[in-house]
Amino acid sequence: MEGEQPKRSTEIIEAYFDFLDRHIEEVISGKATAFMELGQIAQELAISHGHLSDTVRKIKGKHPCYFYDAKIIDRARQMLLETDGSIAHIAMVLTYDPSNFSKFFKKWTGETPGNFRKNHRNSP
Repeated sequence: MEGEQPKRSTEIIEAYFDFLDRHIEEVISGKATAFMELGQIAQELAISHGHLSDTVRKIKGKHPCYFYDAKIIDRARQMLLETDGSIAHIAMVLTYDPSNFSKFFKKWTGETPGNFRKNHRNSP
């Protein structure tokens, strides 16, 4: 039927997003020591890197790395708001060098991690 996503494409998208959620939690918990490259994720999903990229772009409108980074930023935001861990500690948990983490975070959010925490955290 026109307008409906092919079933396999939907399965690939769901598998990709589920994998990202699990993998990011594994990195945060220390079960994984680093974030996987997109090619490694595709291999884990038993599809080619190109097929994963093409499917995500076609269905979601952006490259898979965009969504990967967005999920990492979402977890970073959550950690900044819900924990008292230093920004350097949060960066290291997310496998970033603290200065690179700050640049990455600001590029995505428009604020440094410190300003984000200060501006968005509820006052005690």
